[in-house]
Amino acid sequence: MEFLPANALEKLEYDKILDRLEKKCLGQPGRETILKLKPRTEKVIIERQLRETFEYMDGALNDARLPLGNYEDITHSFRMLRIEDNVLPIEEIIAIKIQLQIVGDIFSYFTPERIKEFPTLYNLIRPLSFDETLVRDINKIIDEEGEVRPTASEELMRITKAITSKHRELNKQFQEEIKTFKSKGWLTDNVESVKNGRRVLSVPSEHKRKVKGIMHDESGTGRTAFIEPERIIEINNDIFDLENDKKHEIYKILRDLCNRLRPYIPVMGKYQELIEDIDVIQAKAGLGIEMDAQMPKVVEGKSFKFLVAYHPLLLLINKAENKETVPFTLELHGSNRILMLSGPNAGGKSVSMKGVGLVQMMVQSGMLVPCEEESVFGIFSKVFTDIGDQQSLEDDLSTYSSRLKNMKGFLRDADEDTLLLIDEFGSGTDPKIGGAIAEAILKELHAKKVYGVITTHYSNLKVFAFKTKGIVNGSMYFDKDNLTPTYELQVGRPGSSYGYEIAHKIGLDKKVIKYAKHKTGKNERAVDQLLIDLQREKQELEEKLDAATKRQKDLDILIRKYEQMSRDIEVSRKKLKLEAKELAMQQNARDNKQLEKLVKEIKEQKDLDKAKELAKQARERRKQTSEKVSALRDDLYHNEVKKDDAPIKVGDFVKLASGGATGKVERIDNKKATILVGQLRMTAKLRDLRRAADPLEINRNKPVTNNLKHRASFNAKIDLRGMRRDDALATLEKFVDEALINGSSHLEILHGKGDGILRKAVRMKLKEYPAISSIKHPPSERGGDGITLVEMD
Repeated sequence: MEFLPANALEKLEYDKILDRLEKKCLGQPGRETILKLKPRTEKVIIERQLRETFEYMDGALNDARLPLGNYEDITHSFRMLRIEDNVLPIEEIIAIKIQLQIVGDIFSYFTPERIKEFPTLYNLIRPLSFDETLVRDINKIIDEEGEVRPTASEELMRITKAITSKHRELNKQFQEEIKTFKSKGWLTDNVESVKNGRRVLSVPSEHKRKVKGIMHDESGTGRTAFIEPERIIEINNDIFDLENDKKHEIYKILRDLCNRLRPYIPVMGKYQELIEDIDVIQAKAGLGIEMDAQMPKVVEGKSFKFLVAYHPLLLLINKAENKETVPFTLELHGSNRILMLSGPNAGGKSVSMKGVGLVQMMVQSGMLVPCEEESVFGIFSKVFTDIGDQQSLEDDLSTYSSRLKNMKGFLRDADEDTLLLIDEFGSGTDPKIGGAIAEAILKELHAKKVYGVITTHYSNLKVFAFKTKGIVNGSMYFDKDNLTPTYELQVGRPGSSYGYEIAHKIGLDKKVIKYAKHKTGKNERAVDQLLIDLQREKQELEEKLDAATKRQKDLDILIRKYEQMSRDIEVSRKKLKLEAKELAMQQNARDNKQLEKLVKEIKEQKDLDKAKELAKQARERRKQTSEKVSALRDDLYHNEVKKDDAPIKVGDFVKLASGGATGKVERIDNKKATILVGQLRMTAKLRDLRRAADPLEINRNKPVTNNLKHRASFNAKIDLRGMRRDDALATLEKFVDEALINGSSHLEILHGKGDGILRKAVRMKLKEYPAISSIKHPPSERGGDGITLVEMD
């Protein structure tokens, strides 16, 4: 990535986020990786890192944290281990064992269920395998105290037993010497001591020549001599030799162990990288838990859709002090790419602007951020900032000169992949000249299709933003009644600096304020208000246009549904006609089969009387069947006539009792009716006709309208406040189902703020519907997170 100036990330306080992450790491390698962390531009990598962090955080919040403990950097140990026959200190072998145990715990963590639950984390270990024999080999040699086990080899076991035996012998002999010399009064009260690693007797100076042995030392006063008795010297020598043998045997054992570990250096290096990666992930997840962060959507292109987002550092600081933090929502639609942010000083402009840059850089670094999960982040490869005092004594540059130097670099290198963040644009020199230069620079940067957030007090820049497509005004909402900032970001209207009002509130002399107002003139003072009014009217027109577009979308949905219904009806009609023909064909086949059977019997018997008898029987069966059908038809007719005794008359719509299309009665003559069905006329007996409802008149030349009674009666808003959770969810489900049936695309659900339980339950329920494309909250002045807005495809 390209940053201009080079300390752009520091200006956004990205380094403070890294400091917080570093403190959460469990090992030095993880800390070093965090301090080198930079934003990425590869969408695949960004999404993978976000998913890893989200899965770790999910596990941690549900008592399924991936196991990881404190660990050391053992890279130096690997370098030394590569040297043939080199032996590592036992402390470094223990460090290797600890890392192997951590990796073993990680592999054991991923049960089949957790592999499905945390697939992205599992991909970290998928290419690796773990050999438990390495840990077992180390544990056979080194115990929990970090000492070589006496059982590590047969020779070491023999030496250890010999040393133990010699110590028992030494202790026995020494006690006898003490008893002998003490009875003679040749020992001090302390009796014995240890000098040069050997047990010695404490002998007064006047008796030292009476005790045979080696004198190792004298007290500082010269009154006590420390003598190793003659009978003990040989035993101590034996112990000394055995201890040397033990050291040699331990060296030999550790050398064999290092030779056993040496072929595994490459895979152990991979293990250390795995532990470092998980350490970084757990640090990110820990920070995410502190911020109640979410995983937003990342897109390849450029996007500004930060929904209910917080400045991360401000959120953490206020949370530690139990203070409330005001979120901001920044969503630029259509071709809008630059937000021109204005408003009074100390209103939150700079914090919001830096917050946009910081959360963007955090997302591109694979960190979860405090915002709604429906937020959408683009990817920028260049970040240009002009924030704070740019004065440079070394380069002999004033603040304004330094800012112009930055602008020169921006104009040279900016393009459509650039995120631009400028604070107090145009300030630092004469307002008219500074404003004019700033407008010219903005015009060129806008032509380069940059994205960004710019703060300013200059009216000419607000007017330029109003006139220019792609730049939108915004402001920090200010309580005019109490003259206090609310720190709420509003996109779509410019803000006033409220200079005179604030001056009046703090008690500045009225004469001074009056003189200042006279100097600025009425026209100058009216610019801000005029611009606000124009922006409001523009916004109202845009909202009306959006509403008309939504209505057209609803109408298109209705048309598509109507056309689909027409096609379905036509298909059903053809199916019924096809089924009727198939039934007729089946009946004909049965009749032909019966006739063939009769013919066969006649041929076989050659009996004419018999054939006549069979034919008579067949006619009799058909007659009986016909009579049964007639009886059933009469019974059905009479039952239906009882329901509607009014006789059929000319003009009525009717259909045959056996089914079929609906037609209109044109004429009745002698218990028969002439019926017009479409463009065809047919005649039928009155008894075979049934009344039918008036058919829908379809005029294909008339445009379809959405003025349907049922649709008009559907209210796209619902109030769940005061309901129990289960009742509210049942009501919500019925409400959304009706919305889907009626083709509504915009819903508003009022659930109130409270403790947020009902809001979360509503969101979880809405996610069950695939047709829902967007779930969000309106700005705080329209209800904030007490209302949920729903968009449906």
